[in-house]
Amino acid sequence: MDNAFKGIDITIHRFSHGHSMDLIACHECDLVNRIPPLPLRAAARCVRCGGLLLRSKPNSVDRTIALTLAAIILFAVACSFPFLSMENAGIVQETALFTGVYNLYKQKMVPLATLVLFTCVLIPLAQMLGLLYIMIPLKRNRPARHTVPVFRVYLHLQPWGLMEVYLIGILVALVKLGKMATIVPGLSVIAFGLLVFVLAGAHSALDPHLVWERLEKKP
Repeated sequence: MDNAFKGIDITIHRFSHGHSMDLIACHECDLVNRIPPLPLRAAARCVRCGGLLLRSKPNSVDRTIALTLAAIILFAVACSFPFLSMENAGIVQETALFTGVYNLYKQKMVPLATLVLFTCVLIPLAQMLGLLYIMIPLKRNRPARHTVPVFRVYLHLQPWGLMEVYLIGILVALVKLGKMATIVPGLSVIAFGLLVFVLAGAHSALDPHLVWERLEKKP
């Protein structure tokens, strides 16, 4: 059985003796593949359909921790400073990150306000705290007690973090309101924009296979 690696041609038979091999089911066709230890920056693909099975990510733990810490700092800044300032006829009005949620609640749009609060604030915060809870002890090879359930919750929450949608809504509002009033972006909106990209980098740097592998080897 052959296996394909990005930039490297390796056959499974070369590793059939004396090398540990992982079994991974393809997400596309459900075929169980045998995966030998991957070189850095290599990717393993399914021998049947060519679907991506695993990609080796160098310094995954360190990069995930660093980006998550940066994301938490940006999140704190985004929650602490004015988001936008609107000036019209000499009247200046400032808005904060939670202003939109509060206004939706005041207009009795409770389900929508709750959805925005969870998908744009609480879930991203839970993801960041969960990553630190998982990765910092893992770096010391001493996984935290509840790492497995926390990691499973983190993986389930990934599709529900919608800060990108919130950011696009802000940009649309800036364009539309710019014709009626003077809009001054605050420090918070800059931090929020950076947060979207930094948190996406943290998710991308995470290697779930490495996490499960280290959890299996915990003392």
